Amino acid sequence: MWRTSLIPSSTTPRPTGRFPPRSIIGPVTDLETRAAPSRAGALRRAAPALLGYAAVRALGLITLALWSAARDKSAYTLLTARWDALWYTRVADLGYGYEVRLANGDVHSNLAFFPLLPWLERLVAAVSPLSYADGGFLVSLFASLAAAWGIFAVADHVYGRRAGVCAVLLWAVLPVGIVQSMAYSESLFTALAAWSLYAVLTGRWVTAGALALAAGLTRPVGMAVVAAVWVAAVASFARDRRTDGASGTARAASMLLAPLGTAGYVLWVGHRTGKGPLGYLDVQAGWRNGFDGGYAFARFVAEKFTSFPSALAGAGLVLGVASVIWLYAVGVRQRQPLPLLVYTGVVTALALCASSYFGSKPRLLMPAFPLLLPLALALAKLSIRRSAWVLGPVAVVSAVYGGFWLNGSGPP
Repeated sequence: MWRTSLIPSSTTPRPTGRFPPRSIIGPVTDLETRAAPSRAGALRRAAPALLGYAAVRALGLITLALWSAARDKSAYTLLTARWDALWYTRVADLGYGYEVRLANGDVHSNLAFFPLLPWLERLVAAVSPLSYADGGFLVSLFASLAAAWGIFAVADHVYGRRAGVCAVLLWAVLPVGIVQSMAYSESLFTALAAWSLYAVLTGRWVTAGALALAAGLTRPVGMAVVAAVWVAAVASFARDRRTDGASGTARAASMLLAPLGTAGYVLWVGHRTGKGPLGYLDVQAGWRNGFDGGYAFARFVAEKFTSFPSALAGAGLVLGVASVIWLYAVGVRQRQPLPLLVYTGVVTALALCASSYFGSKPRLLMPAFPLLLPLALALAKLSIRRSAWVLGPVAVVSAVYGGFWLNGSGPP
């Protein structure tokens, strides 16, 4: 049976990593929220997670710098002026309207890139001597720390401090974790999504809606945050049946605010292209991006089994997808809060069922941090020494892979 509250009463003991989550669905009102710790107290509580995260990222950046120097390349250029990072800086510099026409007829338009990161790059350049690329790196640097703190806050609220620290470190050591330090929008989006989810879980409805709006201006997958806010608010209304008063007004406001970012940009692109509400889909089609229910990805994986060497890669892809699905199923069995399950489900579905460049799927899955919570719970049950023996080698492998990856094919 689903439990019927997102947070416990004031007499409910605080959970630790050894216990199941204290809440699943239902109403969270501002009046029901327990007293929040001070910012200084919250920072002290998150300090081990943030210091561990910074250490892992520093290891990744040092490894990338050494690897790039050995290949006579600039690590900073790889982080700030390649691939999508170039498109974001072009939006910041030139505005929208820039496009590249390929020989095969495809049109790559910068309208495919949501505006919040370029806006922040432009803001940094306006108030400092830094370039747009420098601004993108600076934004990602601080956003990655904010994302780590948000992931800790969510995991700590649901499972306790030990699990929160482990969740952050697991997010840091992801194989594609180097993207968290690039002038990409993943770190910014994850920060906004994590804190919006935390606001939902703690009954800060207007904050949740405002952060969902900002997330919707960052990446198309912002609709996952919107879905989480809406489902939580509807579940809260259904249980309480209270639509009046400050609490009901705050929940209604969150539902109104949440979709404005995604809907506003998509509608603006439709107006800009003259193709109406479906204009953004046409822009994505120019990049050969779309949603086909996973057919193209399944065909791509199947083709890997046509020869022996590539069959190993195919088996790895099958194992990776199966692991993602298994982690989500474990989260359901462990009764993660409904907003987390909704958010993770939408992010995962959009990543796996899109017909985009298949090498980007691990990067697209990176914001789905609740997938890591079952692993974080398992690590939280180990001693600190044993957890370090698990995470330490993985951090080294992640750092080496990041250096190899960016000096090779790199992210799309």
